[in-house]
Amino acid sequence: MRNLIVMSLIAVGGYAMIASCGSSAESKKTTLAIADAEKYYSADTSLIPHDQFGEAVRYGRELMVNTARYIGPDGSAGKYAGNKLNCTNCHQDAGTKAFSFNLMASHENYPQYRGREGKVLTLAERVNNCLTRPHNGKPLPLDSKEMVAFLAYLKWINSFVPKGTHFKGAKNLAVSFPATAASPEHGQVLYQANCSRCHGANGEGQWNADKSTYVYPPLWGNSSYQPGSSMHRIIKQAEWLKNNMPFDKAMPGKPFLSDADALDIAAFVNNDAIHPRPNPKSFDYPHIAEKAIDYDHGPFADTFSVAQHKFGPYTPIIDYWNAKGVKPVY
Repeated sequence: MRNLIVMSLIAVGGYAMIASCGSSAESKKTTLAIADAEKYYSADTSLIPHDQFGEAVRYGRELMVNTARYIGPDGSAGKYAGNKLNCTNCHQDAGTKAFSFNLMASHENYPQYRGREGKVLTLAERVNNCLTRPHNGKPLPLDSKEMVAFLAYLKWINSFVPKGTHFKGAKNLAVSFPATAASPEHGQVLYQANCSRCHGANGEGQWNADKSTYVYPPLWGNSSYQPGSSMHRIIKQAEWLKNNMPFDKAMPGKPFLSDADALDIAAFVNNDAIHPRPNPKSFDYPHIAEKAIDYDHGPFADTFSVAQHKFGPYTPIIDYWNAKGVKPVY
């Protein structure tokens, strides 16, 4: 993996030992936490154990990389995903790439409360959310070989990062918000200049040789992700674009696109007035005050329009909720 530091299980174990040395180790823990924020972490696949757990880990990684092959519409292990996207299209490098919807701490972070569902979710439920939304499919049985493999893989990659700290690349790169709304029109110009060579002039993506999946995924249309997916939120997609696209120009932590340009491209890609998507079975956020500010389906618990929630400007929405003493979600 490009420019990522591979950390061994021994090193992670060493961190855990230092962190457990009692009150005298507090300053060391603080120093380590600061250092963690400056490190990239990855998972060394040569260290997958050669036992039954390791078999599950390997299969879980295969499912991340070749989702369509195993559980897509023509899947050899079952037809669960409704399109031929792969998990690694968004969670790049099988969920280990920095600033790319990184999954290396997901096993530690779940169960957790999710405002989108309005309840505490297990990690298995979160996996199934991805299958039902961006993959436009149906849930895996919780006791299936495939679900167990996903969870085994996520547990294994979690062992390569320090526990209880925010490491570099664990979250997407934040974007700053301009005073104006994101522009789908300017985003279209930027898309044709930077994105269409891979994803197609009409967002159709590029098939692989046997059309079993995509070399570059479709960005809209019935074969792409649903409304309500994280990628359908303009801020979320812009954060992802900032670090990862164009793939041959952006490097981890070294964006090519400006924040405003990433927002504009996301606004164009997610402009539902011109880009159809699969119809979701339901919309989310049963408690409307918990909606992400860039979620574009009402009703809302504030005074802003659907258009402003969709495209911005976002700062007035943030200021509104901050004034009420509520941390806005985005």
